[in-house]
Amino acid sequence: MKILVADNVSESALEVLRAEKSFEVIFLPKKPQASVADEIRDADALLVRSATKATAALLEGADRLRVIGRAGVGVDNVDLDAATKKGIVVMNTPGGNAVSVAEHTMALMLALVRRVPQADAALKQGRWEKKKLIGTELRSKTVGLIGLGKIGMEVARLAQAYQMEIVAYDPYVSTLMAREQNVRLVSLEELLKSSDFISVHAAATPETHQLLNAQTLARTKPGVRIINCARGELISGADLLQALESGQVAGAGLDVFEEEPPKDFRLVSHPNVIATPHIAGSTEEAQELVGIRIAEQVRDYLLLGVARNAVNMPSVSPEEYKKLEPYLQLGEKLGSFLAQIAGGRVEEVRISYDGGLAELNTHLVKNAVLKGILSRILSEPVNLVNASTLVQARGVEVAEMSSTRRAAFSNSLGVALRTETDSASVLGMVGMRGVLRILGISDIDIEAPLKGVILYIRNQDVPGVIGRVGTLLGDRNINIANFALGRNQQTQEALGLVNVDNHVPEKVLEEIRAIPAVRTAKVVEI
Repeated sequence: MKILVADNVSESALEVLRAEKSFEVIFLPKKPQASVADEIRDADALLVRSATKATAALLEGADRLRVIGRAGVGVDNVDLDAATKKGIVVMNTPGGNAVSVAEHTMALMLALVRRVPQADAALKQGRWEKKKLIGTELRSKTVGLIGLGKIGMEVARLAQAYQMEIVAYDPYVSTLMAREQNVRLVSLEELLKSSDFISVHAAATPETHQLLNAQTLARTKPGVRIINCARGELISGADLLQALESGQVAGAGLDVFEEEPPKDFRLVSHPNVIATPHIAGSTEEAQELVGIRIAEQVRDYLLLGVARNAVNMPSVSPEEYKKLEPYLQLGEKLGSFLAQIAGGRVEEVRISYDGGLAELNTHLVKNAVLKGILSRILSEPVNLVNASTLVQARGVEVAEMSSTRRAAFSNSLGVALRTETDSASVLGMVGMRGVLRILGISDIDIEAPLKGVILYIRNQDVPGVIGRVGTLLGDRNINIANFALGRNQQTQEALGLVNVDNHVPEKVLEEIRAIPAVRTAKVVEI
């Protein structure tokens, strides 16, 4: 089998592949006259880093290609849709740089409290400022982790060596798992108020965009120190600068920025900021490790059929994929919808299939649902192959069943979530011309398009609510595309799904929540 290594990897990674006698390893960096397009035509596997772009056009001529291995986390340079449709498994190496990022996080934390950059600069300028540079210990301080994935867990482990107290906010990590790591799960509000240090390790999603802003920073413990080695979008740079100027934030260690490289250097040049150029994961060990790991993964897939860290669906025939595709979209969107309306940490997911849908590859449909639930909040890529593993790792139970409880809607898909504090369910179907629709939510029958921006409202079933909501949206220039209503006469509760053409600001949501009959109002983005 021919293995095409298109980008530079370590010699150790190459030796993993060369050790298998049935492999012919082509190391393209050593063949300057050769091209990826030529060599890939008869290749069984392709290994890349970030330089080579595995585009649809490139993959079109790769009739033998079975697997693409990416030495690293991001797969932006691989056309996943094109690979999936050709039955090519794409794998990456998540967590390969977790130790490197966690160590850099601790390095920034230590540098802040011991004022290492200031001491170094002063001494190099001939100033002996021993009395001026009084530091602070990490011992007995509280560090709040926003996000408790692989990197967050590694930071927690390292911080415990300094006898720090660890609290974390992560809605999709089970309390039991956190407790086993000596981490106490708390609300975001409690984390902000109690933490001496706040280190962010969340994914960049609409919910986490500028999670640390003027409002949240104002609720932090005065003198808090902020660390960001995750995503620049998680923090408003302008608001952080203002908090530093006011003294609410005593210091910040930043490896990532909203714009890279930054054009406005006011934040990075602040005397209480330590800034590095997105190098947290850039260590010799991390680069070596991801190369060896991807070589091992590709080898095992080719020889044993074992796919680890796959970022797309497994190989299916074009005919089966055509049947599955609309239900994969439906499952992912129903999961995303529920994840946005449910409150509390998810403990159980139940999925039901009706009619002919139950005869298809429901394993993939299940993973599409789980992908929709997880993809909005996890930093690592969630896909049709790894979704089940990620859910299991977080202690969430998953149950599947075939159901005929809604025989009127053949081929429908039902999803239910049980959280620590609540439960919710949604029923959906693929309608005419492939249009995805909601058929019901919890105990209320309601039909609406499953797309775009949806205003989700639960209220007492009393007169006037619809009119007030419609008037309020109109007064705020928010156009209504569809207004669906449902009611439960036994509980005297009503439900509204309002498809709107533009974003609903938080201020407008607060005005809707202020309507006396309204119990819940949320914006769902599909």
